[in-house]
Amino acid sequence: MKDQAWLKAFLDEKVDQYNRKGFIDHDPIQIPHQFKKLQDIEISAFFASTLAWGQRKTIIAKCQELMALMSNAPHDFVLHHTTRDLKKLTDFKHRTFNATDLLYFIQFFKEFYSKHPSLESAFKAQTGMKHRIASFHETFFSLPDFPSRTIKHVATPERKSACKRINMFLRWMVRTDKRGIDFGLWKQIKPSELICPIDLHVERVARKLKLIKRKQVDWETAEELTASLRKFDPNDPVKYDFALFGIGVNDPSILK
Repeated sequence: MKDQAWLKAFLDEKVDQYNRKGFIDHDPIQIPHQFKKLQDIEISAFFASTLAWGQRKTIIAKCQELMALMSNAPHDFVLHHTTRDLKKLTDFKHRTFNATDLLYFIQFFKEFYSKHPSLESAFKAQTGMKHRIASFHETFFSLPDFPSRTIKHVATPERKSACKRINMFLRWMVRTDKRGIDFGLWKQIKPSELICPIDLHVERVARKLKLIKRKQVDWETAEELTASLRKFDPNDPVKYDFALFGIGVNDPSILK
């Protein structure tokens, strides 16, 4: 393995290469970037990260479809929808996420935003990302008679999940820099606390660079990867998600 100084310089170069405005055009993060209002950004980002499964073009198209069904005003929709409005959602589907799941998401957001100005408050009941995400999961499924099938669409470390989608959503909400890809809207969680999202591309590159050793991909693996990245930047370790994902998608041959 290359020494740590070389690896940091290499990853910093790749962060600079991929953490640019052009990234937005090809990534689901473009969905929340269509909005200015805090709550619209939060809700659209949560849906975009939840549906981030499969080819990015398809994910983006399905997210655009969903936003259109909500009249491109998700906060207003979840608070003030009618029964007729909900009927428009019954044909929506993306892979295993269907109308049953969508209607529960809408119900949760209606209840939550009727009492809270920001989804951030659902993540700050505990300290440490493992506890914050587990607490959020409990809050999300606190409504009576939630569909059991919907649980699989919102991960929790309590089920050993690496929580890729939630960690990506949190990166979008918490991280901030001059590049303007991530929003940096939430201030109760520090960028140093974030856990790096792990998808197939990130996993493959991280293993090649010896940043993770665990064979399975679970919460401990996500923590292991983030601990490795903190050695390069303890204040903003998850910025290296840009490097690992970017290499995996655009230039995996560089590691051969």
